[in-house]
Amino acid sequence: MAKYLRDSEGIIAFGQRVKEIRLKKQLTQEEVAWEAGIEPMQLSRIERGVINTSISHLLAIAKAIGIHPSELFP
Repeated sequence: MAKYLRDSEGIIAFGQRVKEIRLKKQLTQEEVAWEAGIEPMQLSRIERGVINTSISHLLAIAKAIGIHPSELFP
């Protein structure tokens, strides 16, 4: 895994990866959020790197997208 100069860089890279995979799978934020049990606005903030997320949400997002959690890390 890449090392980041600041924590925020890692959070942004993670969010970008979530969005990239979600779009490749042609899923909306609403679909993923619903399946993950989170609010669409929270998923939007995660994808934009505005907020960090918990491990439980990370696992739920991966499951909702249909991937192994390790695929979410750039």
